[in-house]
Amino acid sequence: MCGIVALIGSREAAPQLLDGLRQLEYRGYDSAGIATVEGGRLHCLKAEGKLVNLSARYEQHGAPGQCGIGHTRWATHGKPEERNAHPHLDGSGELAVVQNGIIENHRTLRESLQAEGVTFLSDTDTEVIPHLIALELKARSDAGEAASANLLLAAVQAVLPQLHGAYALAVVWARCPGALVVARHQAPLLIGLGEGEFLCASDTPALAGFTRTILPMEDGEVALLTPLGIELYDSAGQRVQRTPTLLTGTEHVADKRSFRHFMLKEIHEQPETAALWVARHLPEGALVALPLDESVYTGVERIQILACGTSRHAAQVGAYLLEQLAGIPTSVFYASEFRYAPPPLTPHMLTIGVTQSGETADTLAALAMEQERRQSLEDPAYAPRLLGITNRPESSLGRLVGHLLDIGAGIEVGVAATKTFLGQLLAFYGLALAFAERRQGQDGPGASSGRSIAELQALASQLRQLPGLLQALVHDHDQRCAELAHLFADTQDVIFLGRGINYPIAMEGALKLKEISYIHAEGYPAGEMKHGPIALLDARVPVVSIAVPGTVFDKVLSNAQEAKARDAQLIGVAPACPDTTLFDVLLPLPETDELLSPLLTVIPMQLLSYHIAAHRGLDVDQPRNLAKSVTVE
Repeated sequence: MCGIVALIGSREAAPQLLDGLRQLEYRGYDSAGIATVEGGRLHCLKAEGKLVNLSARYEQHGAPGQCGIGHTRWATHGKPEERNAHPHLDGSGELAVVQNGIIENHRTLRESLQAEGVTFLSDTDTEVIPHLIALELKARSDAGEAASANLLLAAVQAVLPQLHGAYALAVVWARCPGALVVARHQAPLLIGLGEGEFLCASDTPALAGFTRTILPMEDGEVALLTPLGIELYDSAGQRVQRTPTLLTGTEHVADKRSFRHFMLKEIHEQPETAALWVARHLPEGALVALPLDESVYTGVERIQILACGTSRHAAQVGAYLLEQLAGIPTSVFYASEFRYAPPPLTPHMLTIGVTQSGETADTLAALAMEQERRQSLEDPAYAPRLLGITNRPESSLGRLVGHLLDIGAGIEVGVAATKTFLGQLLAFYGLALAFAERRQGQDGPGASSGRSIAELQALASQLRQLPGLLQALVHDHDQRCAELAHLFADTQDVIFLGRGINYPIAMEGALKLKEISYIHAEGYPAGEMKHGPIALLDARVPVVSIAVPGTVFDKVLSNAQEAKARDAQLIGVAPACPDTTLFDVLLPLPETDELLSPLLTVIPMQLLSYHIAAHRGLDVDQPRNLAKSVTVE
């Protein structure tokens, strides 16, 4: 996601800002900028594309000053163009702001500001912030307050309650070159304490080489930084005193914040992952907007998906969506098996490779083989058409395929994928909607499955509500699953059951439990349990059953009853209703469309696996024998 750096001290700020931004490149970005303050003037430089472009601007124009802010932008509101790059300024050009996050009520704020005569120069949500602060500064100045660090602090504190959403931001003002104000709400921001200077950043890599002493800001806090020190305030404006901490080991790679493990932090980041995806790909007034060329969609009659592990489970949900929403026959293959027994070539095929790292050897090899064998036919109908879905666009996958979907989940340290799995799911929801929209009214091969535009729009509308649903679900189930973990103290085997679109989620739940707790677990289609696996059941084998109202709800409940009759401890991932009282333990879900349910049912699976492993005292983030990126076959 977006990266923020901000510096105040006794040396030139720009070189340190640029270096800090380089350390945040892993977060993904499409433009960058810095602003410094010197001699009562604000110096702002921006550039589209990579940091080398911004560095060239700096070498040409300079940016003097010992106080400044910097930003790498990953576009949400507004195209990745220079005018949308941060920092954003007020109308006078004296105030600059950088921000990470989303201001959800930016449209209302923008309309109100425009009614007061404010002119906007970008399409971003962030630009409302400097204009709001400028109006507050003017009002206070008109009332007789002199320009000062405290005036800037008070203006920012007055504006923050007007901002709805998640944000981390930094503000500088030309009239007060010795002050830097930073604030955070549901987005990370750290203050690094150097020798006579302070560096703020979104994540610890930007602080590497600068300091090992940091002060992580808490939600709702605002800080005033001057060369003399730090003043920290809570959301009520009360002064806060807190002892800085020391960075150790892997914390230089990513910030664990207050969480016990990176995995838990990353589970809690999923609402933000969803919010950023929705903001970027589900704009109001359009069904879906993916950054793909029309050639990806044109003439596709079949789709095959190549993936491994968790990515394969996301692909199976994707196949269900592509068939049910868009009417396209879709097959999912283990990438590791595809190379050695590929199916017969068929024309007009789209091949999708899914790998969160973009470096999974089996997936890359399978894609390369498919590309080669199709090219050898020299028939346009069989020409290779490759699409990659990844969290690392600047990877081997990005160089191999002709088209790429960046899931944009941000850095994920935990080996067991959580927020990247959600990002992959969301990519498939977007892809299925895009195909379905384009296939309306078609006849013959590749015809629409019959979903009307109204039905597709209703689904997109529900997807826009996903971040809030996830926020509540993660919050509610964290403690529930922690309390449930003790039941698995002596467990050696667990069965996960699901049907239809949630069968892949049952397999993903089993995989998560295996990966980090080392408990043997298997995921089955619920209807298949009586065809063999039921022999495993007794009082020592818990059964986790996903039951979501819809086409298979009654069938899943019947399958769960079969497990209960064999004395299995029955854990339900289902809405609270009379039908679900059969479960011994219920992990309740909100009511939602069955097609959207995998985005919700996976949350209790992740949290349950996490808390069981943590309860056992295991290395959750780096489980034995596993690596984050599997780069060997």
